[in-house]
Amino acid sequence: MSITIRPYQEGDAHDIAELYNRHRDNPNPVAGGITGRELERELAERDTGTFLVAVDGGRVVGTFGLFHNTGRRSARAGELIADMFFVAPAYRNGVITGRLFTDAVEWMVQSGCLVLRLTVNPANTVAFRLYRRVGCVSVGQTAPGEDGNVELHNYIPLILRSVFADLGPDVRAALGGLNSFATVTESRDDELRSDVRLVDGVRTVDYCLALGEFRLTASVDVDRGAVREAEVTGPDGTGRALRLAEPPYRVRAPRRPEPHRFASGALAVEVDGDDGTVRVLAEGHHGPVFVSTWPSCRADRSAGWREGEPRDLELVPVEHGVRVTERCGEDEVVGTVTLTQGVLSQDFTFTRRPGRVFQTVPLRQGTFAPGAGPGHPIGLGLGVRDASEVVAAAQVAPVGGELTWTGATWSVRVPVGEPVRLIHGGLLERGLRTGPDGVARLRTEFRPQDAPAAPAAPAAAPVAGPRRIQLDASAAGVVAWREGGTKVLRSPFPRARAFGNNPRWSAGMWVTTENSRFSRASGLGWGVRSTSAWAEKHPLGLYGPQEGIGFELTAPDATGGPVRVDIQAPDSEEEVVLWVTPNTPRETTVVIDSAGTRWELNSPDFRQVWAAAAAVRLSDGSWLHCRPDRPGPGEAEIVLRTTASGLLIGCASPARRPSAWYLAVSGEPAL
Repeated sequence: MSITIRPYQEGDAHDIAELYNRHRDNPNPVAGGITGRELERELAERDTGTFLVAVDGGRVVGTFGLFHNTGRRSARAGELIADMFFVAPAYRNGVITGRLFTDAVEWMVQSGCLVLRLTVNPANTVAFRLYRRVGCVSVGQTAPGEDGNVELHNYIPLILRSVFADLGPDVRAALGGLNSFATVTESRDDELRSDVRLVDGVRTVDYCLALGEFRLTASVDVDRGAVREAEVTGPDGTGRALRLAEPPYRVRAPRRPEPHRFASGALAVEVDGDDGTVRVLAEGHHGPVFVSTWPSCRADRSAGWREGEPRDLELVPVEHGVRVTERCGEDEVVGTVTLTQGVLSQDFTFTRRPGRVFQTVPLRQGTFAPGAGPGHPIGLGLGVRDASEVVAAAQVAPVGGELTWTGATWSVRVPVGEPVRLIHGGLLERGLRTGPDGVARLRTEFRPQDAPAAPAAPAAAPVAGPRRIQLDASAAGVVAWREGGTKVLRSPFPRARAFGNNPRWSAGMWVTTENSRFSRASGLGWGVRSTSAWAEKHPLGLYGPQEGIGFELTAPDATGGPVRVDIQAPDSEEEVVLWVTPNTPRETTVVIDSAGTRWELNSPDFRQVWAAAAAVRLSDGSWLHCRPDRPGPGEAEIVLRTTASGLLIGCASPARRPSAWYLAVSGEPAL
């Protein structure tokens, strides 16, 4: 086996696409797979820094890419985002993984981009531990978001570039002999916790690097993207402070101004003064009903739908809205955002074609109608294949049609008069095509809907037999539940293992606090609980004093009525979620009430769907029903996620609100 690591070449795309399509665990899955042409387009749209290919005898067996943006996220000055890091299973115990990573970092140092960012599924413990072993640190969100990943940063290239001129010949010689970062940095644990330390009000991370017989310690200001101080210690224990070279770029720190806000009737618009993001909020809907990114006057620096870098923007109020201007040297983009009679207008002029615009319709519940085709429940993988990992594989919407999302209280309509790509059922990429007057116009319409009637409580006959429920404080949740002969929950208790993107699954029903379900940066998480101890309040009640969360069950011994779960989290600033892993077969049927419409779905046909109430078919053929204590359109919602581990249910409520849920087992779905 002779492995060659080399840069991507024209003609590799087809082989790489085949590699990804052969393996379900590749990090960039697209429903139905991707083509070589789509991969070529993706590499161009991401503003690729370098893309490395591992080849064995002419066959592609691994890849590693460094990008300025990924569609989801955008790199700041001096940063690159690592993605498409994949090695064929037969080669994972060899040297390919380390060689790809090391060669990529060497390219970074030579290019002047000195901070590496990457995302990883924390339930993939092999990959997570590898990244931690080579110096990747957590400086932001420490639990997986809706995408299932956590983000890590690696500052070793920045440190080495900043101190290199003052290292001295002996230390430089030791540095030149390195062949892997795994032998350089001290080991970090694999806990999901932040590595940030606050020093004099500055967020910092610390490194200790072994360079032969020398030790290099450094402190990095993570917000400024620069080394604060560094010291080298010789074999005799003598330390010397090092002179620091400024990085060859300037990081634009966010100012975090109050958003510019204007309203029209029951709608309000917020325009972010840092990155130009537009959010439309509507009465009766929890969170925004529409989010649109700023296109940027640099086509290769488009904002991602999860994150956009801070920009120097000028905001000037105009009638019914605001005018936003960005200048990059002699180039300029001007966007005028107005809202009148339920129509959001975004009009752009520019000196050079700007970057693309991503738009999200976060109604969560309801129906999506893609043009003249049939409607589908809103969700990932429903109606439109999910191309969020490879945007170039998105579906093109026909010009002249209309895309419509109809929720419980509002509908959103997008007339397709310019190029539109459907990345998934709630996410669009819209191009800017100018008319004869030199103006590119985007229109989005919002219309109120009559709220549907509240879903009725399950009326089907309950499963007969005694009810047995067991809680355990060490698992912080319900570890067993039987209704007669029906096993209701799955749980690995007394062990813990991964479930979906949760590396610490130990109970079949538990409670956590999570980022908001409409958070642009993360979305709702995966129920990863902390390692702190919980206590038993009574046989059907648990309390986590460190988290400030408690919950208790009201469950009659007989199965004649539903189990009620009351949750207390009075001081939480985050949303409160009751998580359930029902005992279902690998593929099962779910019935949901989505904005007043009943849908019956097969679990393999969707990745995520939201509902007002839900019933899922258990392994013995009976049904588990979930509904909020206070039904109706509003703030309490249920998310169902299909994973390789099984079905995951999350019952979400806003922070600082009473929260209670009913769960019942019966012989038939009753929605």
